[in-house]
Amino acid sequence: MKKKSSKKSKSKKISSGARKPAVLFEAKDFLSLKEVHASDLETLFKLADKMKKNPAQFLGKLKGKSLALLFQKPSIRTRVSFQVGMAQLGGNCVYMDPQEMPLGERESIKDVARVLSRYCDAVVTRTYSHTALEDFAKFATVPVINGLSDSYHPCQTIADLFTIREKFGDLKKINIAYIGDSNNVLNSLLYGVAKVGANLSIASPRGYEPNEEILKDLKLQCKDSGAKIAVCNNPFNAIKNAHVVYTDVWVSMGQEKQRDQRLRDFQPFQVNGAIASKAPKDSIFMHCLPAHRGEEITDEVIEHPRSAIFDQAENRLHTQKALLYLLLTRKTKKKK
Repeated sequence: MKKKSSKKSKSKKISSGARKPAVLFEAKDFLSLKEVHASDLETLFKLADKMKKNPAQFLGKLKGKSLALLFQKPSIRTRVSFQVGMAQLGGNCVYMDPQEMPLGERESIKDVARVLSRYCDAVVTRTYSHTALEDFAKFATVPVINGLSDSYHPCQTIADLFTIREKFGDLKKINIAYIGDSNNVLNSLLYGVAKVGANLSIASPRGYEPNEEILKDLKLQCKDSGAKIAVCNNPFNAIKNAHVVYTDVWVSMGQEKQRDQRLRDFQPFQVNGAIASKAPKDSIFMHCLPAHRGEEITDEVIEHPRSAIFDQAENRLHTQKALLYLLLTRKTKKKK
C-alpha cells in the first residue's frame, strides 16, 4: 500500500509540543506514552517483529520470572495476551480479579504494591483511576504496566502503531482518522502519533472533543516529530486521505448511565458502509475491541477485506511480549 499525499484540512490543527521525554527503558514503569521516546518505540517494534516472525527464538527468555495481573476491570485481550506472552517467554502469571483484590479497599494501595513487589518481577494493573495506578507504581519496587486506566491505554496503542507499521512499512506521515469518543484509547493514541510523526484527524460530536490539556501538552512533541493533529465534528472530513480509519466504543466501562444520551449523540459517527465507501481505496479499518456491532461500527466494516481489527488484536501479544522482555531484562534502580 502506498501513502497518500495529504491535502489541507479546514479542521482545527495543533502542531507543536513539550519538553524532550525521558527514555522509556531507563524508567521503571510503563504507565502512559507521555515519557516514551520515539527511538524506544522503534526498539520495541523491531523486537516485536522478531518475536512474531520467530517466536521459538525467544522461548524461555524470561524463565523464572513472575508477572502479577491485578485487574479491577474485566478483560479478554489484555489478560490472555499477557498470560500467553509470559508463558511463551518462560515465565508465569498470577491473576487477581476485583473480588480477590479490590484495590484500596481490603488493603491500602501502598501495602499491596510492596507485597506484590516481594513476590513478583512486574505487575500489570488494569483499573479505573489513573491516580490509583500512579500511587501503586510509586510504592512498587518492580515495573508496573498500565493494562488500562480511565485516562490511558498505552498497551493498546503500541499494538495499534505496530499494526499500522506492518501494513504500510512506516509510521511517518501516515494519516489516521479516529472517529468517535475521546476516551483513554484516543488519549494514548494522541501521544503515540506525536512520538512517531504520524498525522491524526479526530472526528467527535460537539462536547466530546479531545482533552485540551493533552492537546496543549503535545504541541512541542508534534513540532519535533512533524506530527499533525486535527480536530473536527464531521467524520467525512476526517477520513479524507486517511490510511487508517479507527473507532472505539461509544460507551466505555463506567459510563453505562450515559448510554442512551451517548447513542443519540454518536449515531452520525458510526463507522459503516457509507464511511467505508468514501474512505480511500487502500485504507484499513481498525477497532481496539470489544466492538458493539451495530453501534459504533457495523458488521460490514468489521468483516471488510481491508479490516485489520483481528491483526490488531493479535499484535497485543507480540508487542506486550517485547515490552515485558525490555522491562524485565534491563537494570533498574530500586526505590528505598
